[in-house]
Amino acid sequence: MKQWWLNPCRTPDAQAREQALARQQQLTKPAGSLGQLEALAVQMAALQGRLKPAAQQVWIAIFAGDHGVVAEGVSAYPQAVTGQMLHNFVSGGAAISVLARQLAAQLEVVDLGTIDPALNLPGVRHLNLGPGTANFAKAPAMTAAQGQQALAAGRDSVLRARAAGAELWIGGEMGIGNTTSASALACALLDCPVSHLAGPGTGLDAAGVSHKAVVIERALALHTAQRGDPLQTLYNLGGFEVAALVGAYLACAQEGIAVLVDGFICSVAALVAVRLNPGCRPWLLFGHRSAEPGHRHVLQALQAEPLLDLGLRLGEGSGAALAVPLLRLACDLHGKMATFAEAAVADRPA
Repeated sequence: MKQWWLNPCRTPDAQAREQALARQQQLTKPAGSLGQLEALAVQMAALQGRLKPAAQQVWIAIFAGDHGVVAEGVSAYPQAVTGQMLHNFVSGGAAISVLARQLAAQLEVVDLGTIDPALNLPGVRHLNLGPGTANFAKAPAMTAAQGQQALAAGRDSVLRARAAGAELWIGGEMGIGNTTSASALACALLDCPVSHLAGPGTGLDAAGVSHKAVVIERALALHTAQRGDPLQTLYNLGGFEVAALVGAYLACAQEGIAVLVDGFICSVAALVAVRLNPGCRPWLLFGHRSAEPGHRHVLQALQAEPLLDLGLRLGEGSGAALAVPLLRLACDLHGKMATFAEAAVADRPA
């Protein structure tokens, strides 16, 4: 299969950036007084190639998959919860379902492979790549064929979003055990001690976190020979949903759609994407700083400054969705405030 994820990413529009910067200097406020909101609007202008950007048309994709490493006792929740939450997403009861309704965002749910291959829920795209990944403490999490299918599933979501006129793409994830997978991936990519990245996930106590760290250490030792290869590392340690997020982030950069990245797991997927194709980095905005302890290390590696810091650790794309109103307001302030000339307000002397 052609390695489409290595295709060139679009370059942000430098002229639109300069025009947006000039507009910011003309708005009826002291220069720089809206701080990060100004920079955000200018970045969106460059990504969308227009003076007045917008984030009204939002596409949210939730990717789900089970994890074989749960057999090692690394999660506080049973694996059946993954499939149960798929039903909750499409029936409107999950946090991201509520947020999507409030934002008038398009929400799609993609099941890449859970432990119940017979699962057939209306409103869910079931891809059945396998009954979850293999236990990566004993073998590679997925085959190259499964990994490429998962990457393509992310790309396909972005193509659907583009066809629907999306101005902003958000990915979320669901998969019991996926903080273990994300922590292992981040350790391998950052060459960082496991103790810095293994956290409580869905609610492990201190003993549970210590056990999770031991499992990750075993996995890293098993797959150490391929740690210099980000794609193979993704296949060895990742989840189907993490691989789909990687594919989606790269496709967004190739198609020219701005991304709002969610928390720890999504940020690890972003790290993999940047390692595979660094040209995608300008297209990634970061919604929030998670309470999961490893997130700050991943954000630092990506030189990312998140919009929110609310102690969140839910996943599902919820933190990124919560940041959408802030992004919309940044665009509205940039596009709808009067200039000094329009308001007949005296600017400060040059």
